[in-house]
Amino acid sequence: MKKHNIILDCDPGHDDAVALMLAGNHDAINLLGVTVESGNQTLEKTAFNTLNLVQYLNLDVPVCLGVDSPLIRHVEVAEKIHGESGLDGYTFPPLKKQADKRHAVDFIIETLENAKEPITLVTTGPLTNIALVYKLRPDLITKIAQHVLMGGSVGSGNVSAAAEFNILCDPEAAHIVFNADVKRVMVGLDVTRQVKVLPEIVDRMETINNHVSDLFVKLMRVYNANQLKVFGLPGGPLHDPVTVAYLIDPTLLTLTHASCTIDTSKGPSYGRTNCDLFDYLGEKKNTYVATGIDGTKFWNIIETTLKRYN
Repeated sequence: MKKHNIILDCDPGHDDAVALMLAGNHDAINLLGVTVESGNQTLEKTAFNTLNLVQYLNLDVPVCLGVDSPLIRHVEVAEKIHGESGLDGYTFPPLKKQADKRHAVDFIIETLENAKEPITLVTTGPLTNIALVYKLRPDLITKIAQHVLMGGSVGSGNVSAAAEFNILCDPEAAHIVFNADVKRVMVGLDVTRQVKVLPEIVDRMETINNHVSDLFVKLMRVYNANQLKVFGLPGGPLHDPVTVAYLIDPTLLTLTHASCTIDTSKGPSYGRTNCDLFDYLGEKKNTYVATGIDGTKFWNIIETTLKRYN
């Protein structure tokens, strides 16, 4: 199996944590580094969470801190879902790992410059870091194999009627990213809402009984408690890991090639991903939009990967 060389750009976040579990220990993935921005919580908190996760998972990769705010908007966090820390539910050992001194944008640029094979970008948070890379070094876009992002929705949003959280955090950055000439796979709410981490799923993972499954279980129980409180859901959609699971098994998702634009109008649809699945406008198809998911395969990938940690 040929590995995907990936950079994971994230804002942990409970579901980001699971994406990192998958990216850190699978034969299909070669994790080159982790970059961080604000999103689910402030940069200070998402950085702390990322360092704790990378240390706990025993991953020998650099963690580089990026932007602490969107390009134009003010910072908005998802404290109601992810808690005051951004990763409520687990007490990690004392933190020893330190962040790499390079800025996330510089690290991504440097890694692309030195890459002998194309690199896959995986983003599970706002798109500000990636937008800055694209604006600063458009010449490096040819070094990107594909960009798999969690964000957007063909249907309704989850923070407004129109917009999904990651996109609404920085619609202007998303506009830049969606206009770049890169193979792009959008993993949006249309599929992530189909993989809710129901109590029986949490119980299933608990039987694995290793230190990473313990982390998964305790994080998901808090995540679900917050999802129930805010949305009335017994199990929250496990958004972010779908990106990495798709790289592990591309048959996981059904994709539709479509034109996708970002609403930056500041009106009620601000941050919406307008996906023209039926090609009404006849515009250039710039994004592979996930429209279906095999839930059984997804949970099997989660279980199999958690078992790899000893």
